[in-house]
Amino acid sequence: MLLWVTVLSILRNMGSDLNHILEAQQFDRKIIEELFKSADKLEKKKDHSLKGKILAAIFYEPSTRTRLSFESAMLRLGGGVIATENAKDYSSAAKGETIEDTMQMVNHYADVAVIRHYEKGSAAKAASVAKIPVINAGDGAGQHPTQALLDLYTVWRELGRVDNLRITAVGDLKNGRAVRSLVYLLGKFKKISFVFVSPVELKIEADIKEYMGKHGMIFTETTSLEAGIKDADVVYMTRIQKERFTNPAEYERLKGSYVLARVHADSMKKGAIIMHPLPRVGEIALEVDSSPKASYFRQAKYGILVRMALLKRLLK
Repeated sequence: MLLWVTVLSILRNMGSDLNHILEAQQFDRKIIEELFKSADKLEKKKDHSLKGKILAAIFYEPSTRTRLSFESAMLRLGGGVIATENAKDYSSAAKGETIEDTMQMVNHYADVAVIRHYEKGSAAKAASVAKIPVINAGDGAGQHPTQALLDLYTVWRELGRVDNLRITAVGDLKNGRAVRSLVYLLGKFKKISFVFVSPVELKIEADIKEYMGKHGMIFTETTSLEAGIKDADVVYMTRIQKERFTNPAEYERLKGSYVLARVHADSMKKGAIIMHPLPRVGEIALEVDSSPKASYFRQAKYGILVRMALLKRLLK
């Protein structure tokens, strides 16, 4: 409860613009569209407007795409990067330092901090003592707001709209912060419906369903991949997250629950797209990569542009 009060206090102090990026709910439609238009422009011209600024990438969990995407975004804008990888084991956290004390130090070293942590709410703790913008790059099973932004930007680029969407989310929906964050973001848009495909043990949680109900979003649930993808505009595949299981046998039982094969991709309606936050661990067959519907590698490219637009806005 104390952590949630802290988050609310931080968000209230932001005003109508952005400061810390902690959760997807804080973006309104106007800001989202402004960021997307800025991202479009950044693809077409060089911009070194952040020359002299420094980004600190502090990652307590393994990451390839998110860390390199943020670092690439900052470098493309002319800024610099300092980073710690696997900070859980190779930073002062291994000695017992709190994330708040770490952030007190980072205040002096950088102009913006990007933090990934294994504990839900960790970015909010860092933001509570930060004098620089803090970006949540994933906090355990909590949220990953910039993943949601790049996911929605992918839809914007690939389908040309962000309203009137039918999205099928597949996999570990209980622990998946990417799907959770995307639902929160899509609450700002019109005529959004979801089909949730998962094993019973990994169903989307009640708080997300409650949020969807309050925002007029329709959802259905099924355990059938074939039924779920039939009428989708977007099929959003996710991996079964081994690191979230306390029982290895349970993970082994569930890990191969869904595999999207080329026959599935070919059966999807014309113009539909396949997305994945990556990494994949077998839930999309390699044969799908050559399908025109496969958007997941372009999705990673779009992430750089969105993060460039976000960094420009935070550090303007």
